[in-house]
Amino acid sequence: MPLHAPLDALTFDLDDTLWDNRPVMEHAETGHYAWLDEALAAWHGTHLDQNGRYGERFPLSAYQARRLELAKRHPLRRGDFTWIRERSLSELLEEYGLPRSAARMWAAAAIDRFLELRHHLTPYPEVETLLDELRSRYRLAAITNGNADLTRLPLAAHFPVTIAAGEMLAPKPDARPFLAALARLGSTPSRALHVGDSWREDVLPAWRLGMRVAWIDVHDDSERALPAGVYRLRHVRELPNLLQRLDSTLRD
Repeated sequence: MPLHAPLDALTFDLDDTLWDNRPVMEHAETGHYAWLDEALAAWHGTHLDQNGRYGERFPLSAYQARRLELAKRHPLRRGDFTWIRERSLSELLEEYGLPRSAARMWAAAAIDRFLELRHHLTPYPEVETLLDELRSRYRLAAITNGNADLTRLPLAAHFPVTIAAGEMLAPKPDARPFLAALARLGSTPSRALHVGDSWREDVLPAWRLGMRVAWIDVHDDSERALPAGVYRLRHVRELPNLLQRLDSTLRD
């Protein structure tokens, strides 16, 4: 294994690394779409019989299919999930019969509701204390493909640098979000470790840049061989022990 310099920076993925994102997204997905259907029904009033219920004409599955189709039409925006969602809603609402201005207004309102629900999340119990301890020893950054806005969460205090990779049109596994985070932290790949759950979007791009990687193997992919510099963890709570081991190795 090549000799590495001591670590001075840690970069973190967010979803499914610092919290369980599946129930969060399930609640936000169904919640904002049901809200839109109910709000439109109330707004339409006596015209509802003419147009029908929005949710009946365009069920949630139609919205999800439109998002996939829209991402193919606009490949540069494929990682900008908030834009994909809002644009998809706007298109469906126009097809439902709303004027473009009204469709955009309702799409924006639904996305506001989605983002509100999307931030009803609870980090793992250990995360707050963990980050508080780590930021006294390392410079920290968050790199996410998702649309979680750290400024809406208490965890923001721990991350002086946040990279929303989808919004910069370079979603992971693109190397640019990692390089941008390291540049803003004043670090280099050989002195940084990335923490994330996705083999494709976290492990491979960071490792190829020369970063060390703590892979949160949430799916227990125990058969996968690890290249030098990649370390398998089952939970982010195991990170301090890994950092202690790496520090001891450098001292030996």
